[in-house]
Amino acid sequence: MRQVEGTVFDARNRRLKRMPVLWLAGFFTVLVCFSITSITLWQLRQSRNHELDIADTTVANLSRSMAQQADDTFDQADIPVAGIVERLSFDGFGSASSSRMHEFLRATAASVEQIQGLFIYDKEGNWAATSMSHVPANANNADREYFQFHKAIDSTLPYIGQAVRSRTTGDWIIPLSRRVNDSAGNFAGVVLATIELSYFDRFFDRFDIGKHGVLTLAMANGTVLARRPTLENVRGVSIAEGELFRTYLKEQYEGTATVRSFLDHEMRLYGYKRLDRYPLVVLAGLSEQEVLDEWRQYAWRSLATIVCVVVANLLFGVLLFQQIRFGLNAESQLRIASHSLEKLALQDSLTGLANRRHFQEILGLEFVSGQANLHPLSLIMIDIDFFKSYNDNYGHVAGDKCIVAVAECIRSNLNRTGDLAVRYGGEEMAVFLPYSEAQGAYVLAEKIRLAVLARAIEHKGNPDKIVSISLGVYGCGAQECPTMEAFVERADSALYTAKHQGRNRTVMG
Repeated sequence: MRQVEGTVFDARNRRLKRMPVLWLAGFFTVLVCFSITSITLWQLRQSRNHELDIADTTVANLSRSMAQQADDTFDQADIPVAGIVERLSFDGFGSASSSRMHEFLRATAASVEQIQGLFIYDKEGNWAATSMSHVPANANNADREYFQFHKAIDSTLPYIGQAVRSRTTGDWIIPLSRRVNDSAGNFAGVVLATIELSYFDRFFDRFDIGKHGVLTLAMANGTVLARRPTLENVRGVSIAEGELFRTYLKEQYEGTATVRSFLDHEMRLYGYKRLDRYPLVVLAGLSEQEVLDEWRQYAWRSLATIVCVVVANLLFGVLLFQQIRFGLNAESQLRIASHSLEKLALQDSLTGLANRRHFQEILGLEFVSGQANLHPLSLIMIDIDFFKSYNDNYGHVAGDKCIVAVAECIRSNLNRTGDLAVRYGGEEMAVFLPYSEAQGAYVLAEKIRLAVLARAIEHKGNPDKIVSISLGVYGCGAQECPTMEAFVERADSALYTAKHQGRNRTVMG
C-alpha cells in the first residue's frame, strides 16, 4: 500500500513538474515575441510622433515667416498710399492731376518692388492721376469693389480688396486702398496701390513644401488671394467652410492643425496665422503622406525585420519546447527504469515476492538502532519438503514452477496491509506479520500449508507423493524481541524443528 501511494505521488509530482516547465517555456517564448513587437511598435509610434512634431514646427515657422512677409509687403505698399492721402488732404484734391503728383507716383511705384501701380480716383471714380505712363480714355473704376467700399464707409484705415485682373495690364493684382476726404469730411476719392500677385508667387517659390504642400494667402473672410500650387479658378474662391476657418481660426488666430484640404481634399499639417494689422490669413501646409514617407519606409523595414526575428524566435521556442518535452520524457523514462530497477532490487523475479534484501530493510525499520520492537511481531519461515529430490526427478524448470505455486499459495492467504511475503532463498520462503500475535501467525501458517497440499502437485520423492511444506512460527509481544537476528533465528529454529519432526507440519517456536 505504501508503495502504491508512493507511485501515485511520484506520478502526480511528475505531472506538476512537467506542466510548469513546458508552460514556462511557452510563456517565455510568447513573452519575448510580445516584448520585441511591443518595443518596436512603441518606437515606431514615437518616431512617427517625432516626425509629425517636426512637421508641426516647420509649418508653424512657415506660417510666421509668411505672415511677417505679408505684413511687410502691405506695410511698404500702404506707406506711400497714406502719404498721398495726407498730401491730398493738405494741398486739396485739385493737386492730384498735377504733373508733380504724376512724377511722385511714378517714382514711388518704381521704388517699391511689390507695387505694380499707384492710382488716384476722384469721387466719381475717374482717374485723376496714376504712376502709369498713360491714362486710358474715359477710364473709370467706380465699379470696383474697393471703390464702393470707401464710398459707402467713412474709414481712414487701409482696405485690402479681393484679387482682380488689372484693366491696364491684365495681370492679377491685390488692391490696397485708402479713402480721401475733402475739407468738410465728405468723400472726395480713393488712393490705390496695386500689388502684383506674382510677387507672392515668387516669395512662395522660395520654400520647399514638397509635391503636395500648399501655401495660401487669404482674406479674413476665407477668400483666396494667392495660392501655391495654383488651382484653376482658385483666386476669389472662399474656403471659409473649411475646417481651418470654421473651427481653428475662430478659437485662436495662430496655431497648427491636421485637417483635410477644403479645395483638393489632401490631408495636411497646417500652420496658420492671421495678420495683426491687416484682415489677412496665411496658411502653410505639408502633406501628411509626404511627411511620413521616410518614416513609413523605415516602419516597413522595421516590421519586416521584427517579423523575421519573431518567426526565428518562435521556431527557436518550438525547438526549445520539443527539447524540454524530450528531456522530460527521457527523465520520466529514467524514473520508470529506476523504479523498475528498484523494484527488481527489492522483489524476487521468479515469484514476485519480496526478496531477502527487502525483508531485511523492513525488519530494520522495526528494530531501529538495536531497540526492541514496539508492537507485536510474528514471522513464519517456510521450506518446501524434499525439494532437492523434486529437482532431481523433474528438473529445474519444474522446480521453479513448484516454487511459484507455493508462492501463490502464500500470497493468496495474505489479506492484511503490511504483511510481507518473502522468498528468503532457494526453496525457502518467509512471511513477516507486523502487529500479529504468535497464535494468529500459527493459524495463517496452517492455512498456507493446507493450501499447498490442496494443489496436489506430484512429488515422487515425498512420502506423501505430493508437494508439502514445513513451517516454523515465532511471535513476540512488544518489547520482547531484543534484536532482529534473534527474531529470525527463533523462527528458523522452529522451522528446523518442524523438518526434524517429520516435515509437512507447522511448529511454533
